[in-house]
Amino acid sequence: MKKTNASILVIDDQEDILFASKMLLKKYFENIYTLNNPKNVVELVAQNTIDVVLLDMNYRIGFEDGKEGLYLLKEIKTLSPKTVVILMTAFGKVETAVEGLKSGAFDYILKPWENEKLLSVVKQAVDKSRKDQKKPNTIESSDDFFVGNSDVIKKAYSLADKVAKTDANVLILGENGTGKYVLSHHIYRQSERKNNPFIHVDLGSLNSNIFESELFGYAKGAFTDAKIDTPGRFEMAQNGTIFLDEIGNVPLHLQSKLLQVIQTKTVTRLGESKARPLNVRIITATNMDLKQEVTDKNFREDLYYRINTMEIVLPPLRERNEDKIPLAHYLLQKMIDKYSREEIIFDEKALEQIAKHAWNGNIREMENRIERAVILCENNHITVSDLDLEQITTYEDNQEDIQLSAVEKSAIEKILLKNNNNISKTAEELGLSRASLYRRLEKYNISTN
Repeated sequence: MKKTNASILVIDDQEDILFASKMLLKKYFENIYTLNNPKNVVELVAQNTIDVVLLDMNYRIGFEDGKEGLYLLKEIKTLSPKTVVILMTAFGKVETAVEGLKSGAFDYILKPWENEKLLSVVKQAVDKSRKDQKKPNTIESSDDFFVGNSDVIKKAYSLADKVAKTDANVLILGENGTGKYVLSHHIYRQSERKNNPFIHVDLGSLNSNIFESELFGYAKGAFTDAKIDTPGRFEMAQNGTIFLDEIGNVPLHLQSKLLQVIQTKTVTRLGESKARPLNVRIITATNMDLKQEVTDKNFREDLYYRINTMEIVLPPLRERNEDKIPLAHYLLQKMIDKYSREEIIFDEKALEQIAKHAWNGNIREMENRIERAVILCENNHITVSDLDLEQITTYEDNQEDIQLSAVEKSAIEKILLKNNNNISKTAEELGLSRASLYRRLEKYNISTN
């Protein structure tokens, strides 16, 4: 039987899994790599052309939420976008695997697996890898993404282009879904470090118990499960860029450790005393108001100024009305390519709703809705129903409601004051029943004491 010329990488901390998978797969594919330490995946993927990765989702005893696997998935897809990733997970952890599919994984397989099932999924993944390699770099190219024509977004990207050529630390601020990761990667791609690693760390999802070991690494024997010397995310980003997402979520007691690394440009692994020099560009992001967090003593002021050499604010989509329709067309084409669909268009009413909708979840919400619509639409026309926006309050309606509520609250407060907080007189003057007035007092949190 002739083997398929493909390179498969299996990552799992259990040697028996690695052995069994290698014995099975080497009968059908030319090159089989195995890794029992996920920290080495960056180096291996960077140095070899890997078609398919079989990726376990958990690597530490007591931490079985799959977050490590999701981190590695994002890093692999960043380093090698055309590498196809299959997740491996235990029965009962399917929900996390599904989250992985949303983050770019091709499929998942349950452990222990059936050999025929595993081979079938890997062969499909190899086929997809081959097709992706033949496609020109279009919508998923790291250099091709939607910016927009609104003044607020052009200002943000103009600032990013200027700072990209330097090594200045950058803080990106913006609501969830505004494109903070995309902007951070754009800065990296425009920098002198673009040929070195880009390491993304979601600090918001990082358990505080493994914060130090994940970021700074650890020596063999530093704790029960530390079987070998392991570099942390900072060392993995050596000579490149580290993107610390959701920096505002770092607990106060851990911020000093992060500050020390940034100040000294060195990192000391857990269980070691030797400080290792670092040459890393740092980009951070958060949806929090860090200035207020500093005022409230939830975020260290010295750390804030260390990460904030340059601050870039990404505006929410509701402040970019002229970008909504072009963005929708861009995302539609992205989904057409993703699902290999024929040409699909929006009908006029769908475009009207897209323009009016608040998009409080920003670009991420729009992408989710359009992906859903591409899957559901018939006759290659996306309707309002496909987008499922009918029951969602538009931005203009929402603004009107807010304004009316403010007027009503102000009127109630004034008449209450006039009547010395007498409920009966106030209700009568407002033309309300006492019960209706009480409901409004509760709604607007108005005290009558």
